[in-house]
Amino acid sequence: MKHVKLSRVRSPFRVLATTRSAQAAIMVLRPGKSTGDAPENEHPRAEQWLFVMSGRGRAVVGKRRATIAEGSLLLIEKGERHQITNTGRKDLVTLNLYAPPAYGKEEQVLPRAKK
Repeated sequence: MKHVKLSRVRSPFRVLATTRSAQAAIMVLRPGKSTGDAPENEHPRAEQWLFVMSGRGRAVVGKRRATIAEGSLLLIEKGERHQITNTGRKDLVTLNLYAPPAYGKEEQVLPRAKK
């Protein structure tokens, strides 16, 4: 069993827990901020399930767009390029689940698995 209690989150992104088959992380985007300049973010090895805990924003996944808000659940498939932007006036806080894990020890995206 792993138990993580969240207090005030200070960093924009933090991995909370990792097992061999999955990973959980929290992301906080300040108003107007995005996960990069363009939808170039991708996780070549992992699906990402993004659950909006609070705030509102816009998701661009490939060529598709979606408005996201508290209670939204978004599935980003392996290798899909994406960008999340906070379009609201308060922090956009998301809980992200990756299967299998997408980030290494330094919170860097893991490379595509070797064939």
